[in-house]
Amino acid sequence: MKTRDERGASAAAPTCAVARETPCRRRTLLAGAAGLVIAASALWPGRAAATELWDPYLRGVNEGLAAGAMPPPGVYGILDNYWSAYSYFNNNGDKVPDSTVSALVEVPIVLWVPGISILGATYAVAIAQPFDYTSAPGLVHTTGAGNWGTYNTVLIPGQLAWTFGDIYAKAGLEIYLNDASSTDETLVNGHLNNGGLPSGDGFTTVQPDLGLSWLSNGWDFSADLHLMLPVTADKYDATSYRSGNEFAADYTAAKTIGKWTFGLGMHQEDQLNNDSRNGRTIPGSMVSNLGIGPLVGYAFPGIIFLAEYNHNIHTKNDVAGDFFNFRFVVPF
Repeated sequence: MKTRDERGASAAAPTCAVARETPCRRRTLLAGAAGLVIAASALWPGRAAATELWDPYLRGVNEGLAAGAMPPPGVYGILDNYWSAYSYFNNNGDKVPDSTVSALVEVPIVLWVPGISILGATYAVAIAQPFDYTSAPGLVHTTGAGNWGTYNTVLIPGQLAWTFGDIYAKAGLEIYLNDASSTDETLVNGHLNNGGLPSGDGFTTVQPDLGLSWLSNGWDFSADLHLMLPVTADKYDATSYRSGNEFAADYTAAKTIGKWTFGLGMHQEDQLNNDSRNGRTIPGSMVSNLGIGPLVGYAFPGIIFLAEYNHNIHTKNDVAGDFFNFRFVVPF
């Protein structure tokens, strides 16, 4: 998330920091924290079927951020409040009747920028422990109040960020642990009968990230790129189900004026190869979706707020519709 004029002022941040000019340092701190922290996290459910249920990356969550920027040294807290109203779309892009999914995903994150330089880049580390609520009685064929649970813990062992004038670049790695409180195995074995979906994936994923930003005169043009690589299979009921690799990206075009930020965000997600079951490829199982919508942010004293909305305009083999995300960033 980016607010105030840090999007454009980010290029001047080193000068402000050296000069110890309090107002400028404060703006840079808040903007930088938002720009990195959420870029280090995220998750969101993809396929609403009892095969491979969740796409690790939370689509669209990094819209509004300066994806290549890094905040000043310090510890930061972030909370994403992500609500969606989706339906499932088949391989032809047609909506499937009685396939609605309502979900709330809460993503608390802690980021630490220790002030260490590696290969000329600023280093950071983070951790996220998302939890979610889902209701999808038409998909799971049970009724109830819905399901609460924890998603896979997300470890971010390292991010490195470089600055080249108005160009910012950040590379990182995320690891999604196989520790969700409920998975496809829970559902298939009949241990989830509350009308909700499993809260996470039953496999481990490694995700390399690359963020690129051009920041100048209050403008932020950014691309946040992710490659999801499942390294283990989801195993249940004598089945070994392996998801295909996926590419995801969030794009931002935004302008900061004073404490306000206004802009447009877009997300895409494309699976690169088909899923497989017990070693056999499943034809027509590749996911694809695209969404777009507005965003607005405001920098309060000591806290930054960003709101975004997206509507999907193209979807295959995935759930889609509308989502809202409300993000708060606080430097400790």
